Amino acid sequence: MTVTVAPTGVSPADVVAVARHDAPVTVGEAAVAAMARSRSIVDDIESSGRPVYGVSTGFGALAGTSIPPGRRAELQHALIRSHAAGVGAPMPREVVRAMMLLRVRSLALGHSGVRPVLAQGLVDLLNHGITPWVPEHGSLGASGDLAPLAHCALTLLGEGWVVGKDGARHSAAEALHAAGLRPLDLAAKEGLALINGTDGMLGMLLLAIADAGHLFAMADLTAALAIEAMLGSERPFLPELHAIRPHPGQSASAANIHRLLQDSRIMDSHRDDLAHAVQDAYSMRCAPQVAGAARDTLGFVTTVAQRELGSVVDNPVVLPDGRVESTGNFHGAPLGFAADFLAIAAAEVGAISERRVDRLLDVTRSRQLPPFLTPDAGVNSGLMIAQYTAAGIVAENRRLAAPASVDSLPTSGMQEDHVSMGWSATKKLRTVLDNLTSLLAVELLAGVRGLQLRAPLTPSPAGRAATALVAPIAGEPGPDVFLAPVLEGARDLIAGRHLRAAVEEATGPLA
Repeated sequence: MTVTVAPTGVSPADVVAVARHDAPVTVGEAAVAAMARSRSIVDDIESSGRPVYGVSTGFGALAGTSIPPGRRAELQHALIRSHAAGVGAPMPREVVRAMMLLRVRSLALGHSGVRPVLAQGLVDLLNHGITPWVPEHGSLGASGDLAPLAHCALTLLGEGWVVGKDGARHSAAEALHAAGLRPLDLAAKEGLALINGTDGMLGMLLLAIADAGHLFAMADLTAALAIEAMLGSERPFLPELHAIRPHPGQSASAANIHRLLQDSRIMDSHRDDLAHAVQDAYSMRCAPQVAGAARDTLGFVTTVAQRELGSVVDNPVVLPDGRVESTGNFHGAPLGFAADFLAIAAAEVGAISERRVDRLLDVTRSRQLPPFLTPDAGVNSGLMIAQYTAAGIVAENRRLAAPASVDSLPTSGMQEDHVSMGWSATKKLRTVLDNLTSLLAVELLAGVRGLQLRAPLTPSPAGRAATALVAPIAGEPGPDVFLAPVLEGARDLIAGRHLRAAVEEATGPLA
């Protein structure tokens, strides 16, 4: 798959393909023409001598400082060097690649006044696998992701650092030379156009959206396994009960769980048992209400991200009629709010998952399962401490669910007196989703162990498919084992697509 950047932008799937799968990138002819038209307007401004922010003036609080023509290229290079001021560990490769592609997309929209060679320079970095060293701290989300994008731009100049295949820091100049690439010299406005935008936070949000969609489906699977293992009822998931409260995410989640519970001898064993509980606990019965609300939140966040993908977020922008206007479109509030909202939803999907795990392990509530899902409790602790781990992660997710976007610290001599913290919001969202992966892994392990302990009764086709993949990692119920690698294996099953594919082959596609 080759991703071609057009004047209309790129798709979310394009971003994932380039960021995670190293898809090659090209700049389409129409995008080249759009950038050339925009650049001609900046060239006309340069020759006219009229003052325009970012072209013939300083930046931020220095916007009133006039820059003579002979020093305007120097201004752009100085801007990149001074703004590449991040600190901390490098951001993951996939984030940096997403950020670079999105900056190409922004330039290709034809409102930034840059030469096409600038976009091609970023494309060359992507296609040669050169990843700038972008520290994790430095962005306030307004004016966009200045510091992270400046670290990317610095590599174009043959300065700064890149991340090698060994994970260590290397010279950008040496990396360019090894790839047969030459450093770029910037013209008027080009330095500003390389760094003024929401590309870092948007890249992280798009990757998070892709992860969250998969994890919310896996949350329905692990919930179904736990409910089946605890002799829960399938009746709360009947479609007619969710049609009368028509939240689309709730209906989708309920339909998943209901289908996953079908054709189970375990479910058949207690369907007509009068002693069976009339109502299951909330963590079982209300699984689709929580996971479904998270799905609807994801739908809103996806809409925000798609709008941003088609947006011009540079400043100033070059309009087709020749005007160059200052905007506030670089402000990351839409993305920060969305990321915080999704973090809250994902944290709650994890929280209710942990409650089902706790119930599975508690002999007083698990409906005749042995304590901590071990057949020899006392000498063996079973999954007792796995639930401790889950509880600790839930507590961390609660802290991470506190919104970053309500915070703001003024900068640049009070010129930039309100910032979005969108970078922080999207960065911590990624951590919440990584934590959710771990929480669902614990529930997967506990649910399968519970199904194994119901033998000789056989589980649903979904339960059998899950057990077939978990058993080689976790073994059969018995003496305690070193649990950390088992949990890592379960994490891989949750994060990957193999388990989902096996379950869907047995039951049909998950929504």
